[in-house]
Amino acid sequence: MLTRVDSGLGVVVIPLLMLLASLLLRALGFLVAVIDTDEGLYLVQAQAWLRGAWPLVAVWDMHPIGAPAMYAVAMAVFGESIATIRLLGAGCVAVAAWALYGVVRAVGAPRGIGIAAGLVYVAHSLRMGGLATNTEILFAPMVVTAMALGVLGAARVLHWGQPPRWPLLVAMGLAMGCALAIKPVRVAEGCLAFGLLVFPALWHRVLPWRRALGMAAAYAGLCALPTLCFGLVYLIRGDLLAFLDGTFLAPLRYAQGRMGLVESFHHVLVELLTLLWPFMLAGLALATWLRRRGAGGMLARIGLLWFLAGSIGVASPGFFYPHYFQIWLPPLAILATLGCWRLARLLPPARRALGFSLLIGTVMLGSWRADATARIERGIGLFAPDPVRQVTAIIRAGLKPGETIFIANYHPVIYALTDAALPSRFIFPAQLTGEFTQVAGIDTDAEVTRIMATKPRFVVVDRGWWPRMRESAAAIITTALERDYALVAEVDEDRGPIELWAPR
Repeated sequence: MLTRVDSGLGVVVIPLLMLLASLLLRALGFLVAVIDTDEGLYLVQAQAWLRGAWPLVAVWDMHPIGAPAMYAVAMAVFGESIATIRLLGAGCVAVAAWALYGVVRAVGAPRGIGIAAGLVYVAHSLRMGGLATNTEILFAPMVVTAMALGVLGAARVLHWGQPPRWPLLVAMGLAMGCALAIKPVRVAEGCLAFGLLVFPALWHRVLPWRRALGMAAAYAGLCALPTLCFGLVYLIRGDLLAFLDGTFLAPLRYAQGRMGLVESFHHVLVELLTLLWPFMLAGLALATWLRRRGAGGMLARIGLLWFLAGSIGVASPGFFYPHYFQIWLPPLAILATLGCWRLARLLPPARRALGFSLLIGTVMLGSWRADATARIERGIGLFAPDPVRQVTAIIRAGLKPGETIFIANYHPVIYALTDAALPSRFIFPAQLTGEFTQVAGIDTDAEVTRIMATKPRFVVVDRGWWPRMRESAAAIITTALERDYALVAEVDEDRGPIELWAPR
């Protein structure tokens, strides 16, 4: 058990340290309007929700509504702004890092290793698109908390022969249930957390099988509870079909279009190289600690199992976009920290703490530098204007209340920033005019035709992304623009001009 000093440190000082580190390392994210396009969709959903229009009904997506729910809560407290969403991301990263500290301390490892693991996670949360407040950032604190509770249950059995307790199970189930209500790709990690809580107790015969089966049923129910509650509300509203489609059917349609083997290998290889140093340190940790007893050995084994379970979550959608690999980071942070500790143990005892700190600092600085260099080189928000904010300013200057705009293939966050009326419940370009229109479950060409027939006040076209549009949708938009619209403004983007068209 933690001492009272450790408990006070863990409850007050450590979360503040992680929050400070998260805010400092993620500060560049507060300067730009868009880091990842997905953010804009969740922001529009949350904004509509705060005004009484529910996600999936008023603004459709192929994810559960947990992400817009978190956005809506943050915006209700801190206001409707990009800064609020970035602050939400920084807070989620800090809580996940704090929970990682809890994982390390639950097995009896030193405080320094727990603090270092949390800081390594914070630093690497910037990579692979993690500076955006995306789903992988949002559900990380819940998943890591569930794992920490599972590890605590295992440690109590191994150290004191105590069977798992119901409060741990309830907290763990609700945490994992909230994560699944954001994105249902963490099932394997949820099973691992339950296994850590229950299987050691079964092995040591301090938990009867009947009670274990009851706990399994209760845990499954708790994991499903948040989604079931949302579903019940939609049922009462008469919108159950919209809920079922966006939450369950659309993700299944998305997973049917899996990447090919070569393309998948390409994406995985890129992320392996992105995380090269953490992986090398993790390999050193496994080679050193995997077969050993004690806290180090237990952490190594848990980290390996956790990484394997997380890999199932990475692969389950059938696509390998960079932010999916954020799922790897919590176990990888633990293993990389153990690798740093192994290197530090090569130094004389009096210098090990300093050496360990320098190694952790170097790993953190390397991750931050890699992300910051690219952002500073591009200069948006620092040395160059933000194209998204420029487009927003032009639209706001010419838009009357209640008028619609249509973002044909640019960032949907502009709907929220301009406070424009939506032309459709399908506003995400990739699902309406782009490469993933099969997930919408509608005739998207007919929907694009309908939108253009309403003559939105502005149509925004990204010429740099134009070749990635579906040919039929591009033809419909081109015909309507040539017939009914005039080009009124252009904004420079690094990949090409952003065109704003208005009715003649």
